Amino acid sequence: MERLEQFKHGLEETWQGIADGWRRLRDRAAGALTRFNPTRHGSPESGDTVVGAPDWAVLAGDVVEEQDRFRVRIEIPGMNKEDFEVDVRDDVLYVRGEKRMSEERTEGHYHIRQCAYGSFQRIIPLPGPVLADKASANYRRGVLSIELPRAEDRRGKRLPIDGD
Repeated sequence: MERLEQFKHGLEETWQGIADGWRRLRDRAAGALTRFNPTRHGSPESGDTVVGAPDWAVLAGDVVEEQDRFRVRIEIPGMNKEDFEVDVRDDVLYVRGEKRMSEERTEGHYHIRQCAYGSFQRIIPLPGPVLADKASANYRRGVLSIELPRAEDRRGKRLPIDGD
């Protein structure tokens, strides 16, 4: 009976280690994870979701801080610029879109079909205040690039000190 208890205790410790590792990974990668709502016919309004499809995907991106602006670069291949909505509110960048990719081809005796349908959203808190009305976005070769000028009046200013 003692061996059974030892085995049970070992399994509990292993499971706890896996759970802790998964939580740490999820916390570290939270900025790259994006909610993805796959649908059978590419219409999230229809509510016709794909059973067993993953709910999360990694949408790789970078935020680069420069002296006068922030540059955001997100890799989203296989889409058109019309498929995106980009908003800036309260110094937070919201990127939403809907992917409707379908590819079919025949190679020899194989018929290959790859599809990806669904909407996604990525929320990126910006490192500082920006001038949303002067921001710009560009989509080229699968990369969405966004430039956000810093808000100068909130950046601060070093004051000279007068006196003796």
